[in-house]
Amino acid sequence: MYKQLFNRRKALKFKRFSNKSYSLFNVLGREVLVGTLSVATLAHAKAAGISTRTDMTDADSTVVASTRELQVVEVRGTRAPLTQSQQARMVTVLSHDEIQSAPVQSVNDVLKLVAGADVRQKGPLGALTDVSIRGGSSEQIAVLLNGINICDPQTAHNVFDYPIDKDDIDHIEVLEGPAARVYGTSSLVGAINIVTKKHTTLNLSSSHSSNDLSNSKNSQNSNLSARLEGGSYGYLQAAARGALATRRFSHSLSASYTRSDGYLRSASGHLSADYKTGKAFYQGTYSDSDVDLYWHAGLSTKDYGSNTFYSVRFDNQFEHTLKATTALQAETKRGWFHLRPAIYWNRNMDRFELIRGDESKVPFNYHRTDIFGANLNAWFDSPIGRTALGMEMRYEDLVSTTLGETLNRPHHIHHTSRDYTKGLNRTNLQLFVEHNIVIDRFTLSAGITAVDNSQADMNMRVYPGIDVSWRFADGWKLYAGYNSSLRMPSFTELYYSVGGHKADSHLKPEELSAIEAGVKYQRGGVNAVATVFHNHYKNLIDWINDGSLDESGNEYWQSVNFGKINALGVETNVALDFRTLLPAQRLLKSFSAGWCWINQKQDRKEGVISQYALEYLRNKLTAAATLNLWRRLDLTVNWRLQHRQGQYKDLDGATHRYQTYGVVDSRLSWTEPKWSLYLEGNNLLDRDYVDFGNVRQPGFWFVAGATIRL
Repeated sequence: MYKQLFNRRKALKFKRFSNKSYSLFNVLGREVLVGTLSVATLAHAKAAGISTRTDMTDADSTVVASTRELQVVEVRGTRAPLTQSQQARMVTVLSHDEIQSAPVQSVNDVLKLVAGADVRQKGPLGALTDVSIRGGSSEQIAVLLNGINICDPQTAHNVFDYPIDKDDIDHIEVLEGPAARVYGTSSLVGAINIVTKKHTTLNLSSSHSSNDLSNSKNSQNSNLSARLEGGSYGYLQAAARGALATRRFSHSLSASYTRSDGYLRSASGHLSADYKTGKAFYQGTYSDSDVDLYWHAGLSTKDYGSNTFYSVRFDNQFEHTLKATTALQAETKRGWFHLRPAIYWNRNMDRFELIRGDESKVPFNYHRTDIFGANLNAWFDSPIGRTALGMEMRYEDLVSTTLGETLNRPHHIHHTSRDYTKGLNRTNLQLFVEHNIVIDRFTLSAGITAVDNSQADMNMRVYPGIDVSWRFADGWKLYAGYNSSLRMPSFTELYYSVGGHKADSHLKPEELSAIEAGVKYQRGGVNAVATVFHNHYKNLIDWINDGSLDESGNEYWQSVNFGKINALGVETNVALDFRTLLPAQRLLKSFSAGWCWINQKQDRKEGVISQYALEYLRNKLTAAATLNLWRRLDLTVNWRLQHRQGQYKDLDGATHRYQTYGVVDSRLSWTEPKWSLYLEGNNLLDRDYVDFGNVRQPGFWFVAGATIRL
């Protein structure tokens, strides 16, 4: 409690909350005396607090100003910035510490810990990963890097080829359910926002003397880190990261290289799931009293054997991908009207070889997509609440050897003798309006998203959403919401009519309306949440096999709109921090568990096999525990149990249903301030299982590594 020392009232100034986007004091429209400010964070999200007091007395010693600065992790559950305790929508956050302590080698593996996420890998190490949320498909989620959409309109298979290493990540936000108001209409069933670590500028607070400030103009701080690990199947990963910060600027640069022989061989005995990737990522920031600037640029290249990933009849497939991304973002800090503009460019290149290294039998497929985007977000406070406005324009351009319409002028494919002969482009325009009302413990957030796409035969459509929450007791919150969204078909869904596939270029956009309600408790080392949700799909897009035959008498996959599908689900999660609950003991550090159950109802013909949408996780259970065995020696154990609906055909045409399986992973680590050593074991029980079709997953494999921090 702030103690009164003089007869006159002191001016208590929350400097950070005046300048930053999560300021809410103006919303209240009246003078507020604050005794204690409590800022709650999400499950596992950590916020650092800095409290600095400086007494400044004027000529008659009548006024004392106090400045307290609080650093808050901002998590986007609404388009208008709100503190987490005031959010009306739940967002799952995976912190940097969780990511580093988990027995995982990629961010894709980290997402397996989220009960509502379905991670379908075709091989380990993120060789090819499809991620979906709450029973949707991988095409139906938006993946973002620092709030910038990095999805590839050609196909969602390549979306997780992001240019960052797991050491670059500060935290990962998982927003489940339609997120059109926050991240645009591509987030039909949810969104995943990967937030990188910002090496902050030097903290020159008011406690420094004027001499300190003048001497610090040329000061700087920096850090370096490096990691090396290796393991089964010829796995090797080397990564390095460096950062430098001055008074106004900060810069960081990271690079990594990963390779593996893979765990599968073709019928001829050759490597068919080998893997090689290189990544480089640079980001910078500038900050002054008026504006914050953020920019990043990244490059990722990947070569991997695809075994039978796309066709069970060919076990020696291969794919090369390249992703380049760059973005510039800004945020104003003064005045009543706040602006957040951003511009970005993404390039994705893909070469698929049905028969590895032999184009004489089946020509390689080449694709190149360029995405240019610009968005402008704004928000302001008034006596009736906080209002946010936004606009985003996204231009997507594809040139290809197989996808799209015939080009008037072919484009040459560099380093080959071939040309891009087909292509397609479309422009997506989105407008956003959102209003938030915060009254004591009650929050209401409502808005609409209007979307128009040049490729779709439709007028501008409007998708509303509303979320409410009530903090009815200390630590307790009730919440409910209705949200809707739309997704445009990918270029592959529209035009891929080769290799046993037949696409429909007249597919309708799919739509989703969802309602959910739940309760959350967070207090004293306990963080628990329970949610019930209902999803109503319209014009759901998927690839199906219904036994139809082509001209050659072979069955084929076709892209279709399914019509209407309803899904009912329940999701629960609990996390316990034993250092808070039982501070006297040293063994137990944390424990978490989650469960997600989904039941879909749809009308379909008997014998129809779905490739994605209908192969959803009916049940998923997760659990994770971290123990402190001795001094700095920690043991983390993760377990997940998955039961998937759906079926698939093997090479002989026999139909198989997906089997329930459980997998145990663990990590043993010794951590010092400047270095750490660790040993990881994946699939400790050596279970034989499949996540997708006929692609068998690896058995037990281990990784050993070391990290140095300077």
